[in-house]
Amino acid sequence: MSAPRLRVAVVGAGWAGCAAAVTLARKGADVILFEAARTLGGRARGVDIRGLALDNGQHILLGAYAESLRMLRQVGVDPDAALLRLPVQMRYPAGGSGMDFVAPRLPAPLHLAFALLRAKGLARADKLALARFNSAGRWMGWALDVDCTVAELLERFDQTERLTTLMWRPLCIAALNTPPERASANVFLAVLRDSLGASRRAASDMLLPRVAMGALFPEPAGAWLAREGHAVRAGVKVAAIARDGDHWCLTTGAGDERVDAVVLATPATTSATLLAPFADCAALSAQLDSFTYEPIATCYLQYAPGTRLELPFYALLDDPQAGRWGQFVFDRAQLDPSQDGVFAVVVSAAAEAAALPREALAGAIAAQLAHDFGRPELAAPVWAQLITEKRATFTCAPGLVRPANVTPLPGVVLAGDYTASDYPATLETAVRSGQAAATAILAYGALPREKRSLSHGDGAPAAGAVQ
Repeated sequence: MSAPRLRVAVVGAGWAGCAAAVTLARKGADVILFEAARTLGGRARGVDIRGLALDNGQHILLGAYAESLRMLRQVGVDPDAALLRLPVQMRYPAGGSGMDFVAPRLPAPLHLAFALLRAKGLARADKLALARFNSAGRWMGWALDVDCTVAELLERFDQTERLTTLMWRPLCIAALNTPPERASANVFLAVLRDSLGASRRAASDMLLPRVAMGALFPEPAGAWLAREGHAVRAGVKVAAIARDGDHWCLTTGAGDERVDAVVLATPATTSATLLAPFADCAALSAQLDSFTYEPIATCYLQYAPGTRLELPFYALLDDPQAGRWGQFVFDRAQLDPSQDGVFAVVVSAAAEAAALPREALAGAIAAQLAHDFGRPELAAPVWAQLITEKRATFTCAPGLVRPANVTPLPGVVLAGDYTASDYPATLETAVRSGQAAATAILAYGALPREKRSLSHGDGAPAAGAVQ
């Protein structure tokens, strides 16, 4: 007679929770996926705005996001159809004071060498500085023995002011959602290692979703789980967890649920609240509550039908002191033809921008587009909609200690983009964390039942240790 299947509750259906649930289900566990909201996706979800299927924030994925792409395929999503793949680039509107850097489709690292040679808007000193930085990064293995800020890193390697303004600063803010003056150099280097410094050219490609973020992975994951006979309970909040012998009991608005193990794939503050009643989790709960956060604002602007940009997206030169907030603009019609005339402008590390009145910020962004593209009509959109995620990501500061997946509670693990990783809070980090959480739960479930109460599950480092 075979052993009963491990019954696991995954609390939270963002990218980390969905990755954990799918991984567990594929390995034979019986999964119940809980989501307090009525839609799956967490902080990367689809929203309906004036009848358009948009996102709570515009995203760019990288070709280096191998686990995210693999998870898409596992739930029946074809990345080639769902994502627009572009070579790595940093292209500003023509005629301005920006730069034009785009890599040809050549093997790595030749693609970057040719991109640098052909780049417009960079002086010889800027190009030499970029080449020097790339060589130094490879030589030191894309890591520092002692972490520092990105700004200090760039100064240490004599990066020019222009190159910093046009390339390094926007890349840092886009990847880490933290200004260079406060961002971790080691985390920034890890991103560069797996993209610009990767041995495969495709790893540096930029991937733009053609579908809403919910439809890219969380919703297909939920549908796949349901088809495979697992439970997906949207609109059901888990209010508490409690030990019940060698099981766990979850208190929800739809009644109690008894399971063998729990994956907490909720935001760090929510996980802290669920763990707070347990004395063994006092330090971990305090750590989860100690994160500070950075907002991201996305401004959608609807223009007349047929309004287009020449490229799917452009970098923008931001200058908050001059009322210039936008950092990247996307022509949504080049991703989804049904979104004719819709532009999306992203403001990362948006604390100052988010403090402005919504109408004022949207107006300033529209004026910025009109100026940069030399097109006065862009100053007067038909409508504008601003979406601000106030806690979009944690502040990715130097030396930040992030918790491991395992907790002091046997059979309870964490999953989320805030867990221990050398990556910032990205979709790939969330997916990898979900997979790691599933691995820990499966190792816990493989133990004899009498030993489970004494084990964290997989011999992983204790909570709070950096993996």
